[in-house]
Amino acid sequence: MHFSNSLLGAVCVLAHLTAAAPISRSSLVPRYGYGNGTDCATSNSTSTGTSPGTSPGTSTGTYTGSDNGYGYAAAASSYWLGNVKHQGIAAFNANPQGYKVFRNVKDFGAKGDGVTDDSDAINKAIQDGTRCMKGCDSSTTQPGLIYFPSGTYLVTKPIIAVYYSQLVGDAGTPPTLKAAASFSGIAVIDSDPYESDGSNWYTNQNNFFRAVRNFVIDLTATQAGTGIHWQVAQASSLINIRFEMGTTDSQGIFMDNGSGGFMSDLTFNGGKLGAFLGNQQFTTRNFVFNNVKTAILMNWNWGWTFKSLNIQNCGVGIDMATGGASAQSVGSVLVLDSKISNTPVGINTVHSATSMPLTGGTLVIDNLSTNNVPSIVANTNSSTVILPGSTGAMAVESWGQGRVYSTNGGSRVQANLTPKPQKPTTLLDGNGNIFERSRPQYTDIPASQVVSARSNGCAGDGKTDDTAALQSLLNNNVGKLIFLDHGVYRLTSTLYIPPNTKLVGECWATLISDGAFFADPKNPKVVVQVGKPGETGAVELSDLVLETAGPAGGAIILEWNTADAPGAQGTNGMWDVHIRVGGSAGTHLQSDLCRKNPNSTDINTNCESAFMLMHVGKTGSVYMENNWIWTSDHELDQNDFSQITIFSGRGLWIETQKGPVWAYGSAVEHNVMYQYQLTNTANVFLGMIQTETPYYQSNPTVYLPYDVNPAFEDPVYDCPDKGLGSTCAKAIGMRIKDSKDVLVYGAGLYSFFENYGQDCLKDQTCQDDMVSLEGNVKNFFMYNLNTVGVSNLVKVNGQRVVPQPENLNGFASTIAMFSQP
Repeated sequence: MHFSNSLLGAVCVLAHLTAAAPISRSSLVPRYGYGNGTDCATSNSTSTGTSPGTSPGTSTGTYTGSDNGYGYAAAASSYWLGNVKHQGIAAFNANPQGYKVFRNVKDFGAKGDGVTDDSDAINKAIQDGTRCMKGCDSSTTQPGLIYFPSGTYLVTKPIIAVYYSQLVGDAGTPPTLKAAASFSGIAVIDSDPYESDGSNWYTNQNNFFRAVRNFVIDLTATQAGTGIHWQVAQASSLINIRFEMGTTDSQGIFMDNGSGGFMSDLTFNGGKLGAFLGNQQFTTRNFVFNNVKTAILMNWNWGWTFKSLNIQNCGVGIDMATGGASAQSVGSVLVLDSKISNTPVGINTVHSATSMPLTGGTLVIDNLSTNNVPSIVANTNSSTVILPGSTGAMAVESWGQGRVYSTNGGSRVQANLTPKPQKPTTLLDGNGNIFERSRPQYTDIPASQVVSARSNGCAGDGKTDDTAALQSLLNNNVGKLIFLDHGVYRLTSTLYIPPNTKLVGECWATLISDGAFFADPKNPKVVVQVGKPGETGAVELSDLVLETAGPAGGAIILEWNTADAPGAQGTNGMWDVHIRVGGSAGTHLQSDLCRKNPNSTDINTNCESAFMLMHVGKTGSVYMENNWIWTSDHELDQNDFSQITIFSGRGLWIETQKGPVWAYGSAVEHNVMYQYQLTNTANVFLGMIQTETPYYQSNPTVYLPYDVNPAFEDPVYDCPDKGLGSTCAKAIGMRIKDSKDVLVYGAGLYSFFENYGQDCLKDQTCQDDMVSLEGNVKNFFMYNLNTVGVSNLVKVNGQRVVPQPENLNGFASTIAMFSQP
């Protein structure tokens, strides 16, 4: 593998990747980003000022108060998270009683007065106790929720957000992190520090479980500062943050590489560059840019979905021309339900019929409104206008550049896309956009009305059976906000979550199945059941991890049955809820028992970890945002951090008959039979999904160790080669059968291994097929499909219709659209 770093000033670190490099997520085989080595924030446009009154997530807004200079009042807040009693315990920590999960920065000496240098106090709060820092690959036993009351925190050096940390500001009156004029370092918040030799603290594609939310980041005193260095992977989020840059040459976000991920409700005011982005795949939603020279510089990716951008008074909206026409480093970009105004160039690209790689720079625009945008899509390098705009108002319904396919074959386009999907009204909001809903933070609920799990008889110590205590807590507090103090809560039978439940975990509080009840794959049982079939009423879950303790071959980890009541769109939802199977403390599915062994064909039945990870039932409806549904491929806690082989039968099965289902930033990985399966369903929107085939396949293949069960609509793989070495008998990334009105807006579906070997990546032959349409599928549209290691991208009723070679895009392969109206 060729890998190098170059440090360009204090804010520009680019990683480089050769096209043939093996890429995967494991501690042994890292996945790196790549760039062209040029300046991070190249732009010829000028800034016209800043809009300090802008509210996160909106284009305009006014706040009362004056303490921090940007309209946020700094008086004592009633936000419940800062006022409830914190009793969370790190159940599997070496010192669970002495370890602090919740840390208020003011308890560690931070003043928040805008005058005192709070850098050391904040870092002390984050690093107190034994945390996973430099030299630590990963850890789930050292969590930290670092809370910032309202105020202005002056910093002169980076705040280092270490592994398994949440940095959370007061949601009612968000605090300001103000970079001093003397600030020195890569960014105000740094998620993965660089050493002088270019190495990082963490492996970027393994940098999981990170969250930052509810802040104003003020860079106006600096000349060229950066708000956040966000080099992260799955289970990461930036939410409700405003970047104030004024007339400086600052940038809001610097993301050099990784494998993510999700961000939402961010506002960027002023500065040279709003967001410098480079990552394998990512979903962003509700970004506002005001008076920024370049709103977004897309440095590299395989796939990126932008939902609800609002770009105003900028020089360039999205610059995706990195690498030039001969070596485009941007794989694909999708812009959905967005607005650009008073901006000379909406999107800058170098894609053409002769640009390289073949499908590099793939772009899809769906429902874009513009006003005074003379060039909606342009190649500024050649002064070519590709999609002309207007000095007045214009709308782009559906436009793309790249290769488009149906069952009748494919062709390259750079024009309006046809056919267009019929978007079901049940998936849309009142303005005709795909419905979206920001994570609820319950700022209207006082601390006195929050119900603590530990105060109501739940232990959360990883040892006690908490099933009865948790069920009693849920049954007796319907309609109230239930706070699941950090801990590991053992479940020995099904936990039923009734309608009208609000459940918030503290720093990914964990529910773990345990015992014989969940062990029989011939008699599967649900671990967490959200409602019973046919029930309606709101259920809101956030900040949770769901696990199994093995063997658990009969566990259906999460089943969602409730639906929204009439007129209550999107009230069933889960935000930052992750399913993590194996590889972590307490699961008995770790490297000491389940280490990979590619030289053996024996199956360790003790490493059967789940029957299915998630099931949306026939009557279910759910809004999903930032959900990593993962069967672990490597160890997170034991010191070898080696690859492991554990078996989960099925990934996410959606069979809701009416829906709707929305999923923003979801990923499902390493399950035996499939990752996403949709059968007899309707009204489903998926925004940038991501999958990986199990690294051990084809040893064993999809036929082992689980039996095909017709009651669960299991796929039947008709493969001539059924044994070791089969490229057919491998888990499909996405299967759609007898369904309609399914819209997929971005997908990264990968097959990195053959029995832990990677020679198959040289010619993209690790796996035959990745997307399978079967039976009667109508109004199915998939945009920006990206694959790795796959010979054929899409199969329709056994017919292979999207061959890989003509869609090569550097390391990945990409198409702009596949449609079956």
